[in-house]
Amino acid sequence: MKTQKLFFVETPTNPMMNVTDIEELANITKKHGILLIVDNTFMSPYFQNPLKLGADLVVHSGTKYLGGHNDTIAGFLVTSSRDIAERLRFIIKTVGSGLAPFDSWLILRGIKTLAIRMNQAEKNAKNLVDWLKNEKKVNKIYYPGLTDHPGHEVCKKQARGFGCMVTFEVESKELAHSILKNVRLIRFAESLGGVETLITYPITQTHADVPADVLAANGITDRILRLSVGIEDVQDLINELERVFHE
Repeated sequence: MKTQKLFFVETPTNPMMNVTDIEELANITKKHGILLIVDNTFMSPYFQNPLKLGADLVVHSGTKYLGGHNDTIAGFLVTSSRDIAERLRFIIKTVGSGLAPFDSWLILRGIKTLAIRMNQAEKNAKNLVDWLKNEKKVNKIYYPGLTDHPGHEVCKKQARGFGCMVTFEVESKELAHSILKNVRLIRFAESLGGVETLITYPITQTHADVPADVLAANGITDRILRLSVGIEDVQDLINELERVFHE
């Protein structure tokens, strides 16, 4: 089987919500005969379609927005290339890594409500960002929907929304720990994409194994928190933040 060079990009899946210009990157990879793989988990197919932007292969964590209820583990590879599809089919059939029937049913059930969940969660995210902008204990907000975000225009060009993930930096490590300790409606848990709002602490959870110099270079500190915004009543979420910020 022919060896193929690969280039993998996440859009945007790191805590700092960086945005990659997929179409521009696809132009570069095609010139050099490299396959472009895009992790589209955060945006989901509802907001963004990397294949139409030139990606060769798209990865989705079905566990997240596609399933939407945190009750199954699944992953998907999507391609418009017949050759890649056949190679993937061969691997699935020989390794036995296909999704079980019940898990497939759970994902299909979740996809039926994908649009309404993504719309509501993004609406909530924008409202929480507006609240965070007025909170004096917040130093910085990372959300592609903000006009001053470096990837704002790229996101507008290649996607139909800005997503439901929000990262923010508070004034101290002590405040970050206090928020994590006192949340009740918002759950302190390492996941994303469900109907409920979750808060994570990247430096000890998702990025615990990343070297300190790499964390520092990417601005991931002990003051950084990340929200996966759910579909709850947004005023309940705001009330929760007001409480934990000022307890």
